[in-house]
Amino acid sequence: MDRRKFVSTLPALAAGPYLGSVLAGCGSEPLTGPGKIAWDRDVCVRCSMVISDRAYAAQIRDPMKKVLKFDDVGCAVFWKEHQTWSDADIEFWVVDSRAEPVGSQWLDARKAAYAGGRRSPMGYGFAALAEDSAGAVPFAEARKAILAKGK
Repeated sequence: MDRRKFVSTLPALAAGPYLGSVLAGCGSEPLTGPGKIAWDRDVCVRCSMVISDRAYAAQIRDPMKKVLKFDDVGCAVFWKEHQTWSDADIEFWVVDSRAEPVGSQWLDARKAAYAGGRRSPMGYGFAALAEDSAGAVPFAEARKAILAKGK
């Protein structure tokens, strides 16, 4: 593509979520799936705590494909409640707390099971699991308990 043609397409690209990836080139993150977390450096969007406990991290990819990072699934649930997007407009990811090494496996938050009674970073008490296990609850039930806690 010649320069003149490329420049003429920029206004159309600027209206969409893909301009950053077009200009960034090969090194940019994908537009789907969980992003990379810089453990002990990235901070939670909701509470501003450093994301260091790999067993409880969560991410939401918004409709503009921006990745938002959280230190606790509870922070992500509360943050999401104050947005106008529908569940179909976003991707919601949580760490599988049983995967080895911890923090290496991401799960769709709405399909994961949740074990309660854990010491999570912000005290919501849920850890995500890849499959249902004794005492684990589905996302809808964990979400309801998180919202009832009211932090």
